[in-house]
Amino acid sequence: MKIITIIIFLFIALNIFSQNEFTPELVGGPCEGCEAVFEYSNQTLTPIDTFQDFYEAGTKLKLTGTIYLNDGTTPAKDIMLYIYHTNQDGVYPTKGDETGWAKRHGYLRGWIKTGSDGMYTFYTSKPGTYPSRSAPTHIHPVILEPDGKYYWIEEYLFEGDPLLSDDDTVKSSPRGGDNFILNLKKGDGIFVGERDVIWGKNVPDYE
Repeated sequence: MKIITIIIFLFIALNIFSQNEFTPELVGGPCEGCEAVFEYSNQTLTPIDTFQDFYEAGTKLKLTGTIYLNDGTTPAKDIMLYIYHTNQDGVYPTKGDETGWAKRHGYLRGWIKTGSDGMYTFYTSKPGTYPSRSAPTHIHPVILEPDGKYYWIEEYLFEGDPLLSDDDTVKSSPRGGDNFILNLKKGDGIFVGERDVIWGKNVPDYE
């Protein structure tokens, strides 16, 4: 099964690399599933993506912000951001025909690619907590830079979650920047969470 997964990933990656002319480089240490950032296939990516669950019952969520270069002030163009999360029952839902990392991440996942202003937006629903309630509600993000560097950054967390611990909230060097805990604000029937990201910030061995 692992061999099949690797073959599928290599096929997808080679196709994407030939289109974008970059060499992939995982930085910041091991990351199980980070290669899913390459699984957008032939989609034309924009700065906005909408998940299927946004049209279903649940807490509507708009995740938005700006991705900056290392200086923290210049908007980063052509950055890809991949996210995935559980459904409201706290599981990663699948339909049965998934391939690659979609078998693990489910279909509540998406990709954006920033424009010249560095902004991104995802429309989705707020995920649920794992059935075991061993971890706070979260959303997984992975960054892919134009030169092929890819890495995970801190999960999106939610202010006021009773499962948040000091280990979750008190980080001396949070990857991607320190505003990863969302303070949701409600407006027009949707909760808005803003998070800016600085590419490469606090990512080990990043150059």
